[in-house]
Amino acid sequence: MQTNFTLAQLGDPELRVTEQALRACVHCGFCIATCPTYVLLGDELDSPRGRIYLIKDMLERDTAPSPAVVRHLDRCLSCLACVTACPSGVDYRQVIDHGRRYVEDTTRRPIAERLKRAFLALVLPSPVRFLIALNLARLARPFRRFLPAAMGRLAAAVPARVPVLIPPLSPTQARRIGPRIRARIIPEARIFPAEGHQLRRVALVPGCVQRLLAPTINSATIRLLTRHGCEVVVPRAAGCCGAVAQHLGRRRDAESTMRGNIKAYMDEINGRGLDAILHNASGCGTMMKDYGAILAHDPDWLRPAKRISELTSDISTFLVGLGLISSFARIKDMNLATPEGVQDLKVAYHSPCSMHHGQKVSEEPMALLRAAGFDVREAPENGMCCGAAGTYGLLQPELSTRLGDRKARKIESVDPVIIATGNMGCGIQISAATEVPVVHTVELLDWASGGPKPPGMAVR
Repeated sequence: MQTNFTLAQLGDPELRVTEQALRACVHCGFCIATCPTYVLLGDELDSPRGRIYLIKDMLERDTAPSPAVVRHLDRCLSCLACVTACPSGVDYRQVIDHGRRYVEDTTRRPIAERLKRAFLALVLPSPVRFLIALNLARLARPFRRFLPAAMGRLAAAVPARVPVLIPPLSPTQARRIGPRIRARIIPEARIFPAEGHQLRRVALVPGCVQRLLAPTINSATIRLLTRHGCEVVVPRAAGCCGAVAQHLGRRRDAESTMRGNIKAYMDEINGRGLDAILHNASGCGTMMKDYGAILAHDPDWLRPAKRISELTSDISTFLVGLGLISSFARIKDMNLATPEGVQDLKVAYHSPCSMHHGQKVSEEPMALLRAAGFDVREAPENGMCCGAAGTYGLLQPELSTRLGDRKARKIESVDPVIIATGNMGCGIQISAATEVPVVHTVELLDWASGGPKPPGMAVR
């Protein structure tokens, strides 16, 4: 693609990187068929190629974008399916992130939209604020028709998208909300020793929303790792990965969050050391693996950022390298009993976009589940986004719901008894559109190797 930036514009290091990505595009259109919003809407401006044209024009003209341009960019899920499909290696992540930051810097959105986006940026990265917001949303739900439209939709959406609601705060808790709730949600750094001989020492990324809505995922992950020779540390200072702010175009907030996270893990690396930084929320992992690229402009943080990116790994990839597949094979060879209900249980695996396209991890989870004895079935269009995409369900509820329903029908076509996925957001999204139970991959692997059956799982 030909670009027409001035020399003065190209004095911006970030724009030079974006220009290289733009120039790599050859207009082939391979990306279009893989784009969820194009599949739904049939509008090329809601495809990666269309958005690349819009961003290029916006940046070259150096003017505020029109509402139509903002709408088309906002509809992007950042699923990165286009990156997998692209034969030219276009760095679409760089292009869309730059476009979003430019929009936020140059556009004044309607007041309701500004409030909603500011609310999400403030609340979602903080477990304490998120807990308070959930309880307030529950209280506001009966009155949502009297609230401004955006706030009413938000109050209505929270209970529908949360599988396990947190009990309301008691009057005593409400009076002592700060220290008491913070201590319960963010305890001191915890270390979980390996069972038997220690093979590895790893850090677990606890997640922001996940630690509240689905704490069983982290519990299953820790049991699985310690059972197979890993000491697990959950650093107290480790917080949000920065994805929420990054995808909202709030660059300063995102980078500040990333630096705090980098420091927390570097303290562990420089202390007792780490063999890996593991995530079981794939959106967080994809963000952390991009730290080196995102902070490339900051010489003070570039090296530690790259170090964190190099050590970050999806839990399934790490477990394969740890030899878990061989461990399951030895159990079978020795004719040891597997937990009742595991063998040949029909499991449909949904591959989260952030793993499938962002990290190129798709086969490892299925290989682990098969080795554990499950009958794994891959649904059609497994690499197509389910519509969760972080804050997308709250910012683009109609498109998100349509994608979730579409994904659920594709998964149901393989007649599974249970659905497994590697990202809690995908689990919530798919659960809202199907009666088939949805669990995290690690919960099934933990169950197959001696842990409890995943909670709420109804095996028929």
